[in-house]
Amino acid sequence: MEMAVMQPRVYPRNPALKVLAFLAALLLWTGWTDRAAAEVILNHSLCHAVSETLSADSASPPPFSCIGDPQGYQRGSLWLRTNVDTYPVDPRNLVLLVHHSRFDRLKVSFTYADGRSLSQEVNSGNFGSHWRTGGQIAFEAPLRDARLLSITMRFDRLASANLLRMRMMTRGEANVQATALSISVAAALTLLLIGALYNTTLAFSLRRQFPLWQAAWAGCMLVWGTMWSQLHLFILPGLAGAVSAQTCTALSCLAVTMAAFSAVMALDRQVLPEPMRRITLTLAAAVAILGIPLTFMRQGPIETMAAVLGALILGVLIGVALCLGWAWRRGSVEARTFAGAWSLPMLALGSVQFVDTNTIFWGGGSQLLVLFAAAWQTLWLAAAASRTHARLRIEHDRARRAEAQAHELARRDPLTGLRNRRGFVEAAAPMFDVNRSGASPLALLLLDIDKFKRINDTHGHDAGDMVLVTIGNRIARWEGDMCKVARLGGEEFALMVAGMDGFALHRFAQSVRKGIAECNHAEAIGEGPVTVSIGVAEATPDSDFRELYRHADEALYSAKHEGRDRVVFYRAENAGHEAGDNPPIHAA
Repeated sequence: MEMAVMQPRVYPRNPALKVLAFLAALLLWTGWTDRAAAEVILNHSLCHAVSETLSADSASPPPFSCIGDPQGYQRGSLWLRTNVDTYPVDPRNLVLLVHHSRFDRLKVSFTYADGRSLSQEVNSGNFGSHWRTGGQIAFEAPLRDARLLSITMRFDRLASANLLRMRMMTRGEANVQATALSISVAAALTLLLIGALYNTTLAFSLRRQFPLWQAAWAGCMLVWGTMWSQLHLFILPGLAGAVSAQTCTALSCLAVTMAAFSAVMALDRQVLPEPMRRITLTLAAAVAILGIPLTFMRQGPIETMAAVLGALILGVLIGVALCLGWAWRRGSVEARTFAGAWSLPMLALGSVQFVDTNTIFWGGGSQLLVLFAAAWQTLWLAAAASRTHARLRIEHDRARRAEAQAHELARRDPLTGLRNRRGFVEAAAPMFDVNRSGASPLALLLLDIDKFKRINDTHGHDAGDMVLVTIGNRIARWEGDMCKVARLGGEEFALMVAGMDGFALHRFAQSVRKGIAECNHAEAIGEGPVTVSIGVAEATPDSDFRELYRHADEALYSAKHEGRDRVVFYRAENAGHEAGDNPPIHAA
């Protein structure tokens, strides 16, 4: 018995889903309306005979009965016969299609008016050239001058006669349907493959269970669709028949379980009552458990167990619907996503219980609906996961930018916007590395505003802050790749300068001093210049920031001691003198 789970589809919101929607609409329209006029469904127009034990190959069938249902055939042989001349199909151009393969052997005999009977047969594990896409087995009536009268089919160890579907049509119509069905199946399987790969990628990138469950479900449906459609027989012809049919049953039950788990596990426990969650997951697990004996069953009450399994699947769908509805009312975003993905397929699955879909979609029937619904839901949820992923990436980028801004603000002086001491040390670190390699000279300029306390005492701290801002703006003009500037605290500023030494460094330091002296502070303190004293220290290959700062500070002290508003360079030969000893440090 080949069973499957209907998966959801919803109206799309992206190009991939729009394409799938178009294909699904075309599938529905053509599958329901483009029925061949010469196609004949044989399910309810066959006479039957039963051999309770396997008959010999040359044995004649028991007497046929055209009323009631066959019984006791699962261990033996079931014979089915129909008279061809009662159907509107050209017997000289006839193809018989059988849509069930859980049997050991099927032998089809074509009987002609001249009394001759020609047979074709397939065995489980060897369908030869008779298999067709969509789980079908095709038998073409041999072309003969004599008129074809009847077709007799003998099934050995058939699992269930009620699951058989048989059709007759012309060769041309059979070829058209096979082509259409192959294209549809290939499209659905391709979309499932894309969805499975994409969801797997999302699962690893997002590190969440939901895409992984969805990828596992899509992969399961991909394998199921490949085996149901019999496309795997291109590579593994020995799996034809009962093995593939039983595997499809197991995969369909597993797919139901995975689909339910993917939906329920995606919902936050806080928005879902625990009993509802447990009942739904238990029903889903029961489907997988019941699928185990049903997979291996070749005789017994298969139809009864299939009905129980169908009831369990409906229970799972109802449970999932209740979980999604409850979580939606509690504001769950995941619930809204899954509700959109599950709503229409639930309606479609319900309609399948009342509408016979086995005779439409070029013989693909409900299985083809399941395949397209699975592809639809996979792409829908992949698109939803993509939107979530994109939203998380945006939020992550915003968080990183905010972190970078906070990191930058922690290294900036809030009054002037210049780097603070911490930021200055970090910015200057690469310049020390270049200096150690001998590629570029390096020097530190320490600036201290002259008589700044008098400004605060005379004009107030607000005026003092305005002076600091004005000078900070002026110093910021020298900021660049070769010069890093900062306010180290109070009225002290600093410049780390690379690429200059000797006379060039002297001129630069003097231009800094003069540029600051030219600043206009009329708004803050009225007319009159504000000057700075500058101490300069040049780095050696072995210098670090602490040592260079100490040297520049000694030079700055000398500049203050010698009368302010000047530049003083530190000289290494005077390093042992105390600042109070008034060492002979060169004034520029």
